[in-house]
Amino acid sequence: MSARNIARFWEWGRKIICVGRNYADHAIELKNAIPTEPVLFLKPPSAYIREGSPILVPYYSSNLHHEVELGVVIGKGGTAIPQSSAMDHVAGYVLCLDMTARDIQEECKSKGLPWTLAKAFNTSCPISEFIPKEKIPNPESVNLWLKVNDIMRQNGSTSQMIFSIPFLINYISQIISLEEGDLILTGTPKGVSSVQEQDVLQAGIDDIVTMTFKVDRKS
Repeated sequence: MSARNIARFWEWGRKIICVGRNYADHAIELKNAIPTEPVLFLKPPSAYIREGSPILVPYYSSNLHHEVELGVVIGKGGTAIPQSSAMDHVAGYVLCLDMTARDIQEECKSKGLPWTLAKAFNTSCPISEFIPKEKIPNPESVNLWLKVNDIMRQNGSTSQMIFSIPFLINYISQIISLEEGDLILTGTPKGVSSVQEQDVLQAGIDDIVTMTFKVDRKS
């Protein structure tokens, strides 16, 4: 048994693996094709922030978007993990925001370049407190919501995900070995939109957890 505290995985976990376009309505709202296999990208652990720290708009972006997501925290590593035992590798969950410099992402896509500048910057992965696995017995039937300045922007169910959590764990671990403390972001429902400096973002998973972050710009 590891001596590390999984409830503080953000302090020592080594990677954040993100799944893009895992909700059909979100793919459509961004005029993307609905994927036939998962779209993956990475964020570094330096992207993590907790409540009390601001989300900082990157100096090179003028169109920062919120994307609320269910995060899956890996408790037991593995390679080519079978779908049938995938959930045995899950320690718990976390509410996440995948902050995205949408203008930069569109520019990168148009040039055929990676999304790193749009997705991996400091403060691009705000997270809630760790949620033990038993508190979400059915992670594929919970509601994710996000408000900007008390106005609801995103409100969708994980039941709308194209690829299930066991499928994602199997798919990812065939390509990238999963390790204890890794985080998988499972995609965002429709309703993403731009945020500005001084905006307040509130997000939640049903009545299980909520979190609040303020947007600022690095001086």
